[in-house]
Formats: sequence, structure tokens, C-alpha cells
Amino acid sequence: MPTESDKPVDPAAILKLSQWFSPAYPVGAYAYSHGLEWAISTGEVSNAAQLAHWLRDILYAGSGRNDAILLAHAFRARSDKELAELAELASALAPALERQLETQAQGQAFCRVTNLVWSGELPDMAYPVAVGAAARQHDLPLEPTIALYLQAFVSSLVSVAVRFIPLGQTEGQIIVAELSDAIETVGEQALGASLDDLGGCVFRADMASMHHETLTTRIFRS
Repeated sequence: MPTESDKPVDPAAILKLSQWFSPAYPVGAYAYSHGLEWAISTGEVSNAAQLAHWLRDILYAGSGRNDAILLAHAFRARSDKELAELAELASALAPALERQLETQAQGQAFCRVTNLVWSGELPDMAYPVAVGAAARQHDLPLEPTIALYLQAFVSSLVSVAVRFIPLGQTEGQIIVAELSDAIETVGEQALGASLDDLGGCVFRADMASMHHETLTTRIFRS
């Protein structure tokens, strides 16, 4: 039986996915640091090696992995009720108020823009669930959708670090390239994961999101 990864990839599909995950697509990703701003302010993440380690952990054992699983299940959802339950689960999995805002606000923005551009009717949903549902509606391949979603997530956080550690732009791109293996692995694992596989153990990143709420001066919303 063919799987999502067996389907030939249409160049038009890649163009649409590239548009969705471009920094120019107005979901507001630039406004969120996923707790990284606090980690940088305390010196816990202060160089390229520490940043790469921080992001790799989030991909393998944090919201990166959870988002990939939720996206895959949203892609395969058979009813609006199932999508709504997945969106509720995605929101409940957020370990801090700001992280909940992050996934809900970006999801709402993604749905609004995608509906306007392609005359759709996506209801507001948490970001990974919205992307999975939209990919299914637009007949886009699942595996590249997950990979590009995760790459956009990593690139957005690297952009935070480039501005605030600071790192050079080339150094930042080296980190994104080095994390390609993690992105591919997490994406492949998500294809066969069940909802029982959801969970995380990146306690420092989760705590950073909680502490971020108390920063006296902050640039980002999470």
C-alpha cells in the first residue's frame, strides 16, 4: 500500500509549502522566541553550540516532535470533530501560557491568511493542526509538509539568536543545516506515531517559557 512519502511531489505543491513557511507569510512567527529570549538573557544559551543543542532537544523531545505528530494526525483526520479534538489537545499540551498563545495565535493567523488567499474555510486551530488540515485540503504531500514546518520553526528561533546572542548570519545558517538530520528523523517518526506517543521532557525549555513571563524587559511574546 503506498504511503504519503511514495507519492510523486508536484513542484506546485512545493511552491505552496514554501509560501506557507516563508518569513513573509504573516503568521507572526517573528514575535515569538519559544522561551529562548529568557535562556539567552540568563546566559544559558550564549553561543552556537549551546543553541544547536537547545534546538535539537526541542526537536527530538519537545514541541517539535509533538507538533509533527499533531500535524500528521490532523492531515489524516476524517471529521471536523476529530480536528477540533486535536486542536484542543495541541493547546492543552502547551506547558506555559505564552506557549499556548504562540500556537493559538499563529494558527489563527495561518487559517485567516490561507482562507483569504485560497478561498478556504479553515476554522481557527492551533498552528500544527491548522497546517495539517490545510495540507490535506490542498492535496499537499505530508512528509515535506512536516519537514518544512519544522525547518521554519528552527529557522525562526535561529533568527532570534542571531539578533540577541549575537551570532553571525552564516553561523546561524550552519546551525539550521546541521539540524536537518534531526528534522528528517522527527518527521519520519511522526508519520507512524500515535497520539499516545505525544509528550515531552525538555524541562529547561519549558521552564524558560514560564520564566519569560516575568522578564522585566522583553522583545518577544514568548
